[in-house]
Amino acid sequence: MLFDVHGRQAHAYTTGPAAHTASPPPIVFIHGAQNDHSVWSGQADRLAALGHGVLAIDLPGHGASSPPGGGPALASVDAMADWLLALLDAAGLPSALLAGHSMGSLIALEAAARAPQRVAGLALIGTAFPMRVSGKLLAAARDDEPAAIDMVAKWSHAAPSLVDASRRLMQDLSHRNPDRLLYTDFAACDAYANGLAAASAVRCPVLFIRGTHDLMTPARASEALTAAIEHGSIVDVDAGHAMMAEQPDAVFEALAAFAAGCAQR
Repeated sequence: MLFDVHGRQAHAYTTGPAAHTASPPPIVFIHGAQNDHSVWSGQADRLAALGHGVLAIDLPGHGASSPPGGGPALASVDAMADWLLALLDAAGLPSALLAGHSMGSLIALEAAARAPQRVAGLALIGTAFPMRVSGKLLAAARDDEPAAIDMVAKWSHAAPSLVDASRRLMQDLSHRNPDRLLYTDFAACDAYANGLAAASAVRCPVLFIRGTHDLMTPARASEALTAAIEHGSIVDVDAGHAMMAEQPDAVFEALAAFAAGCAQR
Protein backbone atom coordinates (compact mmCIF):
# COMPACT_ATOMS: atom_id res chain seq x y z
CA MET A 1 0.00 0.00 0.00
CA LEU A 2 1.18 3.51 -0.78
CA PHE A 3 0.77 6.50 1.52
CA ASP A 4 1.51 10.17 1.03
CA VAL A 5 4.00 11.30 3.66
CA HIS A 6 5.43 14.80 3.47
CA GLY A 7 4.44 14.93 -0.20
CA ARG A 8 6.34 11.79 -1.16
CA GLN A 9 5.39 8.19 -1.80
CA ALA A 10 5.76 5.86 1.19
CA HIS A 11 5.28 2.14 0.80
CA ALA A 12 4.22 -0.36 3.45
CA TYR A 13 3.38 -4.02 3.14
CA THR A 14 -0.01 -4.31 4.82
CA THR A 15 -1.77 -7.45 5.97
CA GLY A 16 -4.38 -8.52 8.47
CA PRO A 17 -7.50 -6.58 9.41
CA ALA A 18 -7.63 -2.87 8.65
CA ALA A 19 -5.11 -1.58 11.15
CA HIS A 20 -7.29 1.26 12.43
CA THR A 21 -10.22 -1.12 13.16
CA ALA A 22 -8.35 -4.06 14.71
CA SER A 23 -8.93 -4.67 18.40
CA PRO A 24 -5.39 -5.93 19.20
CA PRO A 25 -2.83 -3.18 18.75
CA PRO A 26 -1.72 -2.77 15.12
CA ILE A 27 1.95 -3.55 14.61
CA VAL A 28 4.28 -1.35 12.59
CA PHE A 29 7.59 -2.96 11.58
CA ILE A 30 10.64 -0.76 10.93
CA HIS A 31 13.60 -2.34 9.13
CA GLY A 32 17.28 -1.63 9.61
CA ALA A 33 20.08 -0.20 7.45
CA GLN A 34 20.05 -1.13 3.73
CA ASN A 35 17.01 -3.37 4.28
CA ASP A 36 13.31 -3.14 3.46
CA HIS A 37 9.95 -4.51 4.59
CA SER A 38 10.74 -8.02 3.34
CA VAL A 39 12.97 -8.79 6.33
CA TRP A 40 9.76 -9.29 8.36
CA SER A 41 8.39 -12.06 6.12
CA GLY A 42 8.75 -14.61 8.91
CA GLN A 43 6.57 -12.61 11.30
CA ALA A 44 4.17 -10.23 9.50
CA ASP A 45 1.59 -12.63 8.10
CA ARG A 46 1.64 -14.83 11.19
CA LEU A 47 0.91 -11.89 13.46
CA ALA A 48 -1.85 -10.77 11.10
CA ALA A 49 -3.38 -14.25 11.48
CA LEU A 50 -3.67 -13.53 15.21
CA GLY A 51 -5.85 -10.51 14.44
CA HIS A 52 -3.29 -7.73 14.30
CA GLY A 53 -3.27 -5.16 11.55
CA VAL A 54 0.31 -5.11 10.27
CA LEU A 55 2.30 -2.49 8.36
CA ALA A 56 5.87 -3.39 7.41
CA ILE A 57 7.25 -0.13 6.10
CA ASP A 58 9.91 0.85 3.58
CA LEU A 59 11.75 3.88 4.94
CA PRO A 60 12.40 6.76 2.52
CA GLY A 61 15.03 5.78 -0.02
CA HIS A 62 14.48 2.05 0.64
CA GLY A 63 12.55 -0.62 -1.23
CA ALA A 64 9.38 0.67 -2.88
CA SER A 65 9.90 4.02 -1.13
CA SER A 66 13.03 4.60 -3.24
CA PRO A 67 13.52 7.56 -5.60
CA PRO A 68 12.09 9.13 -7.56
CA GLY A 69 8.64 8.84 -5.95
CA GLY A 70 9.84 8.03 -2.47
CA GLY A 71 12.62 10.57 -2.42
CA PRO A 72 16.09 10.23 -0.91
CA ALA A 73 16.98 8.43 2.30
CA LEU A 74 16.72 10.56 5.43
CA ALA A 75 20.03 11.42 7.05
CA SER A 76 19.19 11.20 10.76
CA VAL A 77 17.30 9.02 13.20
CA ASP A 78 15.40 12.12 14.34
CA ALA A 79 14.15 12.82 10.81
CA MET A 80 13.17 9.18 10.37
CA ALA A 81 11.23 9.21 13.66
CA ASP A 82 9.31 12.30 12.55
CA TRP A 83 8.60 10.60 9.21
CA LEU A 84 7.36 7.48 11.02
CA LEU A 85 4.89 9.50 13.10
CA ALA A 86 3.66 11.20 9.91
CA LEU A 87 3.19 7.76 8.36
CA LEU A 88 1.02 6.74 11.32
CA ASP A 89 -1.10 9.81 10.58
CA ALA A 90 -1.34 8.92 6.89
CA ALA A 91 -2.35 5.35 7.77
CA GLY A 92 -5.00 6.54 10.22
CA LEU A 93 -3.32 4.98 13.25
CA PRO A 94 -3.76 6.94 16.48
CA SER A 95 -1.46 4.41 18.17
CA ALA A 96 0.47 1.26 17.32
CA LEU A 97 2.96 -1.23 18.62
CA LEU A 98 6.33 -0.34 17.07
CA ALA A 99 8.81 -3.13 16.31
CA GLY A 100 12.17 -2.00 14.99
CA HIS A 101 15.33 -3.89 14.03
CA SER A 102 18.79 -2.35 14.40
CA MET A 103 18.54 1.18 12.93
CA GLY A 104 14.78 0.67 13.02
CA SER A 105 14.95 0.12 16.77
CA LEU A 106 16.46 3.58 17.24
CA ILE A 107 13.74 5.09 15.04
CA ALA A 108 11.04 3.34 17.08
CA LEU A 109 12.63 4.43 20.36
CA GLU A 110 12.88 8.07 19.28
CA ALA A 111 9.29 8.07 17.96
CA ALA A 112 8.05 6.64 21.26
CA ALA A 113 9.82 9.39 23.18
CA ARG A 114 8.46 12.12 20.91
CA ALA A 115 4.86 10.89 20.93
CA PRO A 116 4.33 8.49 23.85
CA GLN A 117 0.56 8.58 23.39
CA ARG A 118 1.00 7.06 19.92
CA VAL A 119 2.94 3.97 21.05
CA ALA A 120 1.14 1.03 22.70
CA GLY A 121 4.31 -1.04 22.95
CA LEU A 122 7.92 -1.00 21.82
CA ALA A 123 9.86 -4.03 20.57
CA LEU A 124 13.57 -3.29 20.12
CA ILE A 125 15.28 -6.04 18.13
CA GLY A 126 19.03 -6.16 17.69
CA THR A 127 19.38 -2.78 19.35
CA ALA A 128 22.30 -0.88 20.85
CA PHE A 129 23.11 2.53 22.21
CA PRO A 130 25.27 4.14 21.22
CA MET A 131 25.04 2.34 17.88
CA ARG A 132 28.57 3.06 16.77
CA VAL A 133 29.75 1.95 13.35
CA SER A 134 33.44 1.19 12.94
CA GLY A 135 35.46 3.71 10.98
CA LYS A 136 36.53 0.95 8.56
CA LEU A 137 32.93 0.00 7.80
CA LEU A 138 31.80 3.61 7.47
CA ALA A 139 34.63 4.33 5.05
CA ALA A 140 33.80 1.23 3.01
CA ALA A 141 30.12 2.20 2.88
CA ARG A 142 31.14 5.65 1.62
CA ASP A 143 33.83 4.65 -0.85
CA ASP A 144 33.25 0.98 -1.78
CA GLU A 145 29.64 0.01 -1.12
CA PRO A 146 29.88 -3.50 -2.64
CA ALA A 147 32.70 -4.34 -0.21
CA ALA A 148 30.70 -2.91 2.69
CA ILE A 149 27.68 -4.98 1.67
CA ASP A 150 29.83 -8.11 1.70
CA MET A 151 31.06 -7.29 5.20
CA VAL A 152 27.60 -6.61 6.57
CA ALA A 153 26.08 -9.71 5.00
CA LYS A 154 28.77 -11.88 6.57
CA TRP A 155 28.77 -10.23 10.01
CA SER A 156 24.97 -10.18 10.30
CA HIS A 157 24.53 -13.95 10.18
CA ALA A 158 25.45 -16.85 12.38
CA ALA A 159 23.91 -19.10 9.69
CA PRO A 160 26.15 -18.98 6.57
CA SER A 161 23.34 -20.34 4.37
CA LEU A 162 21.48 -17.01 4.68
CA VAL A 163 24.38 -14.73 3.74
CA ASP A 164 23.78 -14.80 -0.03
CA ALA A 165 20.09 -13.86 0.28
CA SER A 166 20.98 -10.96 2.56
CA ARG A 167 23.67 -9.78 0.15
CA ARG A 168 21.25 -9.91 -2.78
CA LEU A 169 18.68 -7.82 -0.91
CA MET A 170 21.25 -5.14 -0.09
CA GLN A 171 22.57 -5.16 -3.65
CA ASP A 172 19.04 -4.74 -4.98
CA LEU A 173 18.47 -1.78 -2.67
CA SER A 174 21.75 -0.27 -3.84
CA HIS A 175 20.59 -0.64 -7.44
CA ARG A 176 17.26 1.05 -6.65
CA ASN A 177 18.98 3.89 -4.81
CA PRO A 178 22.65 4.26 -5.78
CA ASP A 179 23.15 7.41 -3.69
CA ARG A 180 25.31 5.79 -0.97
CA LEU A 181 22.29 4.42 0.88
CA LEU A 182 24.27 2.19 3.23
CA TYR A 183 26.57 5.04 4.20
CA THR A 184 23.60 7.35 4.87
CA ASP A 185 22.01 4.74 7.13
CA PHE A 186 25.19 3.89 9.00
CA ALA A 187 26.09 7.55 9.50
CA ALA A 188 22.62 8.16 10.96
CA CYS A 189 23.06 5.29 13.44
CA ASP A 190 26.55 6.42 14.38
CA ALA A 191 25.45 10.02 14.99
CA TYR A 192 22.29 9.32 17.01
CA ALA A 193 22.86 10.73 20.51
CA ASN A 194 19.44 10.83 22.16
CA GLY A 195 19.04 7.18 23.07
CA LEU A 196 19.27 7.40 26.85
CA ALA A 197 17.09 10.50 27.07
CA ALA A 198 14.53 8.82 24.82
CA ALA A 199 14.66 5.62 26.87
CA SER A 200 14.05 7.52 30.10
CA ALA A 201 10.86 8.95 28.59
CA VAL A 202 9.37 5.57 27.60
CA ARG A 203 6.44 4.41 29.74
CA CYS A 204 4.82 1.81 27.46
CA PRO A 205 5.67 -1.92 27.64
CA VAL A 206 9.07 -2.67 26.10
CA LEU A 207 10.55 -5.89 24.75
CA PHE A 208 14.20 -6.39 23.90
CA ILE A 209 15.00 -9.28 21.53
CA ARG A 210 18.71 -10.02 21.33
CA GLY A 211 20.75 -12.49 19.29
CA THR A 212 23.18 -14.53 21.34
CA HIS A 213 25.61 -14.59 18.37
CA ASP A 214 25.01 -11.01 17.23
CA LEU A 215 28.28 -9.41 16.10
CA MET A 216 26.71 -6.15 14.89
CA THR A 217 24.83 -5.24 18.08
CA PRO A 218 26.00 -7.71 20.75
CA ALA A 219 23.96 -8.05 23.92
CA ARG A 220 26.42 -5.96 25.93
CA ALA A 221 25.79 -3.04 23.57
CA SER A 222 22.14 -2.93 24.66
CA GLU A 223 22.92 -2.76 28.38
CA ALA A 224 22.62 1.03 28.61
CA LEU A 225 19.11 0.85 27.16
CA THR A 226 17.99 -2.14 29.21
CA ALA A 227 19.22 -0.35 32.35
CA ALA A 228 17.43 2.88 31.39
CA ILE A 229 14.17 1.00 30.70
CA GLU A 230 13.97 -1.05 33.86
CA HIS A 231 10.42 -2.27 33.11
CA GLY A 232 11.50 -3.84 29.81
CA SER A 233 11.60 -7.60 29.30
CA ILE A 234 14.40 -9.43 27.47
CA VAL A 235 14.24 -12.44 25.16
CA ASP A 236 17.50 -13.92 23.87
CA VAL A 237 17.38 -16.04 20.72
CA ASP A 238 20.03 -18.35 19.27
CA ALA A 239 20.92 -16.19 16.26
CA GLY A 240 23.09 -13.48 14.83
CA HIS A 241 22.01 -9.95 13.99
CA ALA A 242 19.59 -11.06 11.25
CA MET A 243 17.55 -12.95 13.82
CA MET A 244 14.18 -12.50 12.06
CA ALA A 245 15.49 -14.74 9.25
CA GLU A 246 17.68 -17.05 11.32
CA GLN A 247 15.12 -17.75 14.04
CA PRO A 248 11.76 -16.68 12.57
CA ASP A 249 9.72 -18.86 14.92
CA ALA A 250 11.45 -17.62 18.07
CA VAL A 251 11.11 -13.97 17.03
CA PHE A 252 7.46 -14.49 16.07
CA GLU A 253 6.66 -16.18 19.37
CA ALA A 254 8.32 -13.41 21.37
CA LEU A 255 6.46 -10.72 19.44
CA ALA A 256 3.13 -12.57 19.64
CA ALA A 257 3.38 -12.94 23.42
CA PHE A 258 4.41 -9.32 23.80
CA ALA A 259 1.60 -8.04 21.57
CA ALA A 260 -0.92 -10.13 23.49
CA GLY A 261 0.25 -8.55 26.73
CA CYS A 262 -0.02 -5.07 25.24
CA ALA A 263 -3.58 -5.83 24.10
CA GLN A 264 -4.59 -6.68 27.68
CA ARG A 265 -3.48 -3.35 29.10
